[in-house]
Formats: sequence, structure tokens, C-alpha cells
Amino acid sequence: MGDTEAQLLQPGHKQKGGWITFPFILATRTLLTLAVAGFSSNLIVYLINEFNVNRIDSAQIYNVVNGCMALFPLLLAIIADTFLGCFNVIWISTLISLMGMALLTLTSSITSLRPQPCAEGSTFCQQPSAYQSSILFLALALPSIGFAGTSFTVGTMGAHQLDDPKHQENFFNWFLFIWNAASVISGIGIVYVQDNVSWSWGFGICVASNLLGLIIFLAGKRLYRDVQPQKSSPFKDLACVVVAALSKKKLSLSNKEEDYYSELPDNAEEQQQQEGVTLLPATVPDESFKFLNHAALVTSADIQPDGSIKKSWKLCTVKQIEDLKTLIRLFPLWTTGFLLTIPMGVLSSLTTLQALTMDCSTFWGLKYPVGSMSVFTLLAGAISLTFIDRLIFPICRKMAKPIRPLQRIAIGHIINVISVVIAAIVEHKRLQLARAQKFQGKTDSVVVPMSVFWLIPQLALSGTGEAFHFPGQALLYYKEFPASLKSTSTAMLAILIAIGYYMGTFVIDVVRKVTDWLPEDINHGRLDNLYWLVAVLGVLNFVYYLACAGAYEYSSVMEDEDETNDNKIYM
Repeated sequence: MGDTEAQLLQPGHKQKGGWITFPFILATRTLLTLAVAGFSSNLIVYLINEFNVNRIDSAQIYNVVNGCMALFPLLLAIIADTFLGCFNVIWISTLISLMGMALLTLTSSITSLRPQPCAEGSTFCQQPSAYQSSILFLALALPSIGFAGTSFTVGTMGAHQLDDPKHQENFFNWFLFIWNAASVISGIGIVYVQDNVSWSWGFGICVASNLLGLIIFLAGKRLYRDVQPQKSSPFKDLACVVVAALSKKKLSLSNKEEDYYSELPDNAEEQQQQEGVTLLPATVPDESFKFLNHAALVTSADIQPDGSIKKSWKLCTVKQIEDLKTLIRLFPLWTTGFLLTIPMGVLSSLTTLQALTMDCSTFWGLKYPVGSMSVFTLLAGAISLTFIDRLIFPICRKMAKPIRPLQRIAIGHIINVISVVIAAIVEHKRLQLARAQKFQGKTDSVVVPMSVFWLIPQLALSGTGEAFHFPGQALLYYKEFPASLKSTSTAMLAILIAIGYYMGTFVIDVVRKVTDWLPEDINHGRLDNLYWLVAVLGVLNFVYYLACAGAYEYSSVMEDEDETNDNKIYM
């Protein structure tokens, strides 16, 4: 998807990074995605069939696992930014996921690690022992942490290799395209092996893919431009701003540059010793969130006898203040993603339960695997990304009306709501057929005479919505976050996904407690009402998003090359 003028750097080029690292980064992303999709796509079915877990509980465990895989990237991004760097976090995380996948493979291979299967026709099933449950949860936890360490950190490292913002945007499109495409392949191929050959072979393929991804990533080490972690924690710097502002809150703010402390040049100490002068600031903090400006006020207590600035928690640079202000401005926009990602958590888990009650026959006589339903979301996302990047964006640029990141996210909001509305309509029809079976006396039948492929529209629309709002958010955060928090910026997108899964789990739990919409047999429930509830939340969230986006001003220049360099970009 990259521009034709983007050329690969030659291997002998003295500067590391560039498009020559692209094959290694993308191959790593592809292989790790094959492994993680093979791990998670069919997890609900594995828990139900092999560990005799309740259906709704299996959906909840699935949401928690996916939430962990999306939540831990923030912690690991902080570790990458502050201590280890992206490269070390990626290879260590890949090793952890490899150990977890190997353990999960053992649970599928060794009979003693699983409970006895349910007797045919019996409603009583043996529950896993404490030992079996412990092994299972460890086998789920290790891949969750390991895959979390690579999911978005690989994307950040790939963006680090490129300097041109347009090339970085193309990279993120490729990154998400490969992610979706590899997930589709895994969701079909590996899930088919799990359902029709054995779980051991299916998980074994995931282990091999994980191992090969680690080898290829390490093979490109000499080519990578490895951004080293900061000498001091960027989060410590942000906390320092708050502490310093509170400690100097009684001081009067000034309009003079010399009253504020700015970033000193690298040779500051040498200049101070030679010239015996104090190097003071050359900038004034902007007027927004003025209270924080107190943190950069220089007082006599901040200057040492030799004229140098005393390092303490009571004085911060103007840059540190502006970095915190940038995060504060972004926060309302970021919070709009909480409800935006709920449909992803709800649809991905409950659609599987719907599919278990529907006719999975295909035109060619085979039974479509229930665990592969997520493929339609991923496939729609991959196709949409290609369509957006190669058709919609070029047409809009030629019309001098390029789609801004905030506009792209807004389109994702709208499509997301539509996908949940479609889900509610389809589920209403499925329940009507289930009730008709009951009236006909078929009370023992759990399979509704309705093709599972009726679920495709809601899944495809969900994937299309993700193709709009996820890349838009990834680019927005990467460009807007302070330079010291680049790894954290893409992890913020992962946090939204995690919150979506956890809030989806929370909504399901609340609905189970206060209504009868979600019984063990969903044919006797009202899942359509849950979808309508999520749709209403989505509409309210979209209104909130429009208010936040309308008030937001970009802090970085994100214009196209043929436009003026105005740092204010409107929706």
C-alpha cells in the first residue's frame, strides 16, 4: 500500500532503518498473528468441548483473555519507553507466548490435564479439578501476556524505522492489513485443523508459527533502527509537572521568557562552567491549562550557587508541561473509544454462541467451523483497508478533500452502530424460528433452522468499522503523543480494545444479573435486547465524540503535502 516513490534502503546504507526492515517487521507480525489467532479464535469451543465450561462463562473467559491481550500492551510499552526499548520487549514477549502456547498444546495432548468428556445425552459434566484449572489458566495467561507485548510494540518499532509521516501512515495501513489477513488465514486453516484433525495439531501449528516469528525478528536485528529507552521515565516527568505546579501554585505567572525553564542544550553544563552564566528559557508556556505553567517558573531556590539549575521535583521544563497538556487535550477523545469498542467484545463472543445454535451446513456439504466466524470480521477489515487506502483516499485527495483522522474515526463510529443494529434484527429473527420450533414440540432441539451465514452482515460491518476507526486512532495517537511516549501512543489503542472487552464482559454480567435475557440456552433468552442496548449506548457515545472532536485542535502538523501548514485541523 506504500507510495511508489518510497524506495527500500540498500543493505549497505550507513543509516539503519527504512523500508528494508519492512519484510522482517511484517513477517514477524504475520507469523505471530497466525499464532495468536489460532490461540484465541476457537477458544470458546475448546473450553466448552474439552473443559466442560458453561457457555456464557466460556464467552466471558474469552473476553477476559482478549482483554488481557489488549490491556498489557500499555504496561509493556511503558517498559519499552523507559527501560528495555522496543526490540527487547518484542523478543522477550515472543518467548513468553511461545512457552504459553507449548503449555496449551500439552493440555490438549495429555488426557490427565483435562476433565472427562461429558457422557452422550447427559446434562451432567465433570468440572475440571483445581490442578487442571491451574494449568489451563497458566496456559491462557502466558500467551495473553506474550502476545500483548508484541501486538502494538511491533507496530511502534516499524513506524520508528520510517521518517516520512505519509510512509508511516502507509505502514500502519499495511500493519493492520497483514494483521487482518493473517488472522483470516489462521481463523480458517488452524481452526479447521483443531476441529477436524486434533486440538494438539492445531495448537502445535501455533507453536511453530510463534517460534518462526521469533527467529525472523531476531534475524533482522542488524538492520533495525532501535530507539533506545529514555534516560528518565517520561511518566516521572509528567508526574513532576503536577507536583511542581502544586508546590508553586501561589506564585504569579509571568509573560517573560526568562522567567521559565526550558530544555537545556546538550552542552549546557560545559557552557555554564566556561562562561559562568545561567542558561534560562527561550519560550513561554501557552495559555491553556494555565495552572500547570507554575511548574516551569524559575525562582531563586531553583538556582545553585554556580548558576546552574537545580534538578528537583519543584521545577520542570516548558516542554514537559506542554507534553502533559497534549495528553490532557487527547484524553476526552480517547475516552470516546471506550463504548466504541464494546460491540467488538460483545459480538466476537456472543456471535459464537449464536452460531452454535444455527445451521452450519455449507454449499459444498461441509460443516462450517463455529470458531471461524470471526474470519468475516477480519476479512471485511482487510478488504476495507485496501479499498480505503487505494481508492477512497486517492479520490478524496484529488478532490482536495482529504479524510482527516477524526473524520475517519467518526465514520467508524457510525458503521459500528449499524453493525449492532443488524445484529439485533438477525437475532430477533433467529429467536422467532427458535420459538416456532418450540411450538412444534421440538423442545430438545437446540439447532435453529437458520443458516449461520446470516451472521455475516453484522460481522462484516463490524470489521469495516474497525478499518476506519482503528488506523485513524493509531495515526492520531502516534503523531500527537510526545516523542518520549511513542510506544505508549500505539498501546493506547490496545487499551481501548481491552476496555471494550472488559466493558462488554461487564455489560453481559449486569444483564445476566438483572434480566433473563442471557440464560445458558440462548434460544430461551432475549439476546436481541442486549444488542439494542449496545446500539443505544453507541449512539449516545457518537454524540459525545462529535462534541470532543469538534473542540479538538491538533498539536502537530498533519496536513497533506499540497496543503498549507496550519496546525489546526477540523473534522
